[in-house]
Amino acid sequence: MAKIVIDEKRRHGKPTIEGTRITVDEVLGMLEAGMTYQEIEKEYGLTKEQIVAVIKHASSYVRGEEVYSIPA
Repeated sequence: MAKIVIDEKRRHGKPTIEGTRITVDEVLGMLEAGMTYQEIEKEYGLTKEQIVAVIKHASSYVRGEEVYSIPA
């Protein structure tokens, strides 16, 4: 199973895919730019499982996000 890890000595503590130096935000940027899973797998040597781990990691932040109304 692919894991996202945080190591203060690697990439300034940004969440990375275990065993790589590729950060969560880099993969999200690739997806945002329109790259397919297959393109990311081929270009960066990642697996679909690693890409899905990135998405799950990012979505966990959104699920836990608190939203407050701001009066107009």
